[in-house]
Amino acid sequence: MDMEAARLRLMQQLSYEIRDKRVLEVMSRVPRELFVPPSSQHAAYENIPLPIEMGQTISQPFIVALMTEALELKGGEKVLEVGTGSGYQTAILCELSKWVVTVERHQRLLEKARNVLALLEIKNVEFHIAGKALGWPEGAPYDAIIVTAGAPRVPRELTDQLAVDGRLVIPVGSRFEQELMKVVKRKEGPESINLGGCRFVPLIGDSAWDDE
Repeated sequence: MDMEAARLRLMQQLSYEIRDKRVLEVMSRVPRELFVPPSSQHAAYENIPLPIEMGQTISQPFIVALMTEALELKGGEKVLEVGTGSGYQTAILCELSKWVVTVERHQRLLEKARNVLALLEIKNVEFHIAGKALGWPEGAPYDAIIVTAGAPRVPRELTDQLAVDGRLVIPVGSRFEQELMKVVKRKEGPESINLGGCRFVPLIGDSAWDDE
């Protein structure tokens, strides 16, 4: 299969709805096929989510692009990612910001993501196993936070970790369907924008879902 041609087709498709050229340029360079199981590499540049280990998924490229664009990254930010997963979103964040802190519940996924990012010589990142509390308060405040799992509500624990004028992008809804929310932390209170429907695996932890 011609991966380069498939990648170009996907970028052309995304360009109809994603306006941030930096996001598209980075996604055109990060090799998504390295972040999916060998059995799914033929579909790496289809605009669909794909299963990975531990019952998790690598998100649909359009959702990755939409969430990343909503963070409004300019290059100098410190970003928190809740849910490392495959590491694909992590790699994109690293290319668009100064420093990324990423947390993951599953040690196996964390180590695989760490290995792929090392292969790509991406170094502006620190990896942590998620604790019971959401996020990584030790590194706060963050200019942007991205959550790659669905929560029942916007967790106060995460907005507390944002800097003033920082952006949080998070799926909010049931365990099976959510709305993608962008929350901007203002001095006078949070501003929320609904970016549309989505489906993510459930976010596990305090102020989120119990592990079942």
